Amino acid sequence: MVPPQSQYDSVITDNNGNLLSINGLAKQLAPADVVVIGEYHGHHGAHLLQSLVQSALYQRRPQQVLSMEQFTLNEQPELDRYLAGQTGEEELIADTDAWPNYKASYRPLIEFSRNRNIPVIAANAPADIVRCIGRTGADYLERLDKEQRRQLPEAPFVDTPGYRKKFLDTLGGSHGTGHDQTDNSERLENSYKAQLLRDNTMADRVIRALEEHPGHQVIHLTGTFHSEHRLGMVAVLEKKRPDLEVAVVSPVFWHSGDDLDSLLEANRGKGDFLYFLRPLPEQYKDSERHREAIMEQFRNAPELSCD
Repeated sequence: MVPPQSQYDSVITDNNGNLLSINGLAKQLAPADVVVIGEYHGHHGAHLLQSLVQSALYQRRPQQVLSMEQFTLNEQPELDRYLAGQTGEEELIADTDAWPNYKASYRPLIEFSRNRNIPVIAANAPADIVRCIGRTGADYLERLDKEQRRQLPEAPFVDTPGYRKKFLDTLGGSHGTGHDQTDNSERLENSYKAQLLRDNTMADRVIRALEEHPGHQVIHLTGTFHSEHRLGMVAVLEKKRPDLEVAVVSPVFWHSGDDLDSLLEANRGKGDFLYFLRPLPEQYKDSERHREAIMEQFRNAPELSCD
């Protein structure tokens, strides 16, 4: 089988390795209540696939809702104003602090929705609240005013087996000794609680969208870490609403020299359907420049008070 030839190309299969076209994928996704499409943020091929799947599913189920990790729930009013034609795109970008790759990656999905009166859900937890939980811990929620707290899930830190280990392994949770280890463990636990708030908020927003739009199919876009292997927001969603049929579409990088059989074996279960992409360019080869770039991000981060 020919691998993806450019950053825009993708090769789509089911979990058994059967090759699918976009229309073939849409046919199999059509019965689902919720379709979760994981992405590698900023990858052209991932965003193109999302847009093509949205369009193909609309042909089969025009009662559709688009749910997005890329907007936070407190930005819903600004998003709704844009969808209603009350503001322009630059106002949307400014008023929602849209991601830097909005125009290249998410504009087609938003415009498809706007032109067809498809509801778009700002599904993520507010960024300041997430950062403060990551900094100070779960008790920060007790400092929120009633309206802020009401918008968040009643049970904001529902956890599911396997996810904690995956998260801590990714962040290197086993490092450190003595006092450093204690501090490190507390920071990691706070970071995990912040991650759970994101997942629980996205799951709750999807559930609310289904309640407010009965009979509609929800397409939810999220970073693949939140959904692959049916962990993260998918696991929370299925725990809170086990009656739902949820389909997961997950990306996999196809490096030069890889063969499809090996890729399938290594990534089986990552999603109900897989789409294979060319890897993104390596960001840095000089480790010192990489470290300096990270430090620069910290230096330029906006001041945030969690008092």
